[in-house]
Amino acid sequence: MSTITHEVRVSGIAPQTTENHLNEFFSFCGTIARIDFNPDNKSAFIHFQKPSAAKTALMLNGGTLDGATLTVTSAVEHQDQEEAHNDGPIDQTDKPRAGIAAEYLARGYTLSDHVLQRAIELDNQRGISKRFLSYIQGLDTTLGEKALGPQKTISGKVQEALVQAQEQARTIDQQKGISSKATDYYSRALASPWGQKVKAFYTTTSKQVLDVHEEARRIASQQPSAHSGTSHPDTGISTGVGSAAPPLDHTAHSTTAPLIPSEGVEVPPTGGKTAEAPIVP
Repeated sequence: MSTITHEVRVSGIAPQTTENHLNEFFSFCGTIARIDFNPDNKSAFIHFQKPSAAKTALMLNGGTLDGATLTVTSAVEHQDQEEAHNDGPIDQTDKPRAGIAAEYLARGYTLSDHVLQRAIELDNQRGISKRFLSYIQGLDTTLGEKALGPQKTISGKVQEALVQAQEQARTIDQQKGISSKATDYYSRALASPWGQKVKAFYTTTSKQVLDVHEEARRIASQQPSAHSGTSHPDTGISTGVGSAAPPLDHTAHSTTAPLIPSEGVEVPPTGGKTAEAPIVP
């Protein structure tokens, strides 16, 4: 395994923030190799395994952790890298940045609309990962064949009768029990009445800040209580959305699930505690 890491510097860290808090917060960006934390000067260097994860972390400049506004910078310009292979589960770094931002909001972290707009702009610049598009299309086809028969997709059925789309999706799910059997957020979402909105959110770059807030509410509605525990990076348990869990420390501090933001409204700081990463069973 390569020993090369890709770092960002974080300053303005709150006095009560621990290394575990930082690990939780930045693990949404991708796999963390290590954290060099200096609590005395309230700063840290977060070392990621992939440059695209470091680039995602930079979009969080101005985000709030434990009531403090973070400054996230880097001495170098990190580049996105498309994976050379398409097998295996998708990674955090394959996800659209707007989707990652929605995960943060869904767990009660405070991100300003400027941060959300930055995530949207990064998606516009990068486009959507080919691996991620392939993953979503594969789910759409697999679910369609299970519910409707060979060579059918959920999205195709919806397009056949747009007016009745929500009722059709609900009926399919009730009859087949697709969402109850699904192993990750995307599978359940595509088989739901709002599946096409979810698919459009994750496969197109034409998003607005309110779309990110809306997706955050959808993610939150699918989550169990915050006391269900955190996941380990090697388990493959779906976290928030997708099939790969962000790398979290088993000892990461958590508290009860915070309120979910309304459209255009930020969640207030959580009183010095950090919500654990979202887990979808």
